[in-house]
Amino acid sequence: MSSTSLRKVAPRRTHKERAQPAARRKLGLLEKHKDYVLRARDFHSKEDRVKRMREKARLRNPDEFYFAMEKATTKKGVHVVEGRQEKYSADFLKLLKTQDKGYIANQRSVNAKKLEKLKAQLHLVGAEHLADSAASSGAYSDDEDTPSIPKSTHTVFVDSETEADSFDPEEHFDTPAEFLARKFNRPTRSMLSTAALPDVKRQVDPMEVTRAERERAAKYTELAGRLERDEQLRAAELELDVQKALMGKGRRKKVGEDARGLAMYKWRAERKK
Repeated sequence: MSSTSLRKVAPRRTHKERAQPAARRKLGLLEKHKDYVLRARDFHSKEDRVKRMREKARLRNPDEFYFAMEKATTKKGVHVVEGRQEKYSADFLKLLKTQDKGYIANQRSVNAKKLEKLKAQLHLVGAEHLADSAASSGAYSDDEDTPSIPKSTHTVFVDSETEADSFDPEEHFDTPAEFLARKFNRPTRSMLSTAALPDVKRQVDPMEVTRAERERAAKYTELAGRLERDEQLRAAELELDVQKALMGKGRRKKVGEDARGLAMYKWRAERKK
């Protein structure tokens, strides 16, 4: 190995540039030559880009025509490309473009924990409450893609049709008729007989009841929003899986769309060696 090669391999002393003097510290960091090089390259790259765009506009044929121009639209002077991006909102597209599958899986896990906590706090008194709160908040729509909320029922089995005809729900549940419609906290006659009568002087404040109902409705609205968010995150996760599969090898063909509106592809079977 020659002496020149050895000189290149051998470690050399790092020559440090002086920092900003104390008297000029208010002006910020002292720009080094490498900083100037980066700034100059960035400036000249933008300058060259503008120059190429002006040259392209100058040489453009005013009579050129493409069939895509027939359906092209502009919004405030900017061309709007009609395509897949219009199916989702801007926030949903930003989520697809900026975050990866790991982030989405983490968000689904966090959302699932909050869902379990909400369900533990709430007494699910009929699915109609959830449906009403979701409809009032706009969280759910009536499309066929939206998962339907099942109605709760209480089925009592008897041995014969005679017993079914003579079935008395008040006697079976041991509760007055006023409490039969309740789906939670349904007291029995024995509980009502042993319970202490409420003090007439201490009546329940209607404002407190209204406040409790509002808080409860807000909980159901949050639950509906959490369910919709989980569905959106699941769709985003599936979309990322499809994009990752499309980046791989193999011939494929689009065969349709699933219930969420995501494209479905079928890969051609290849013989394995």
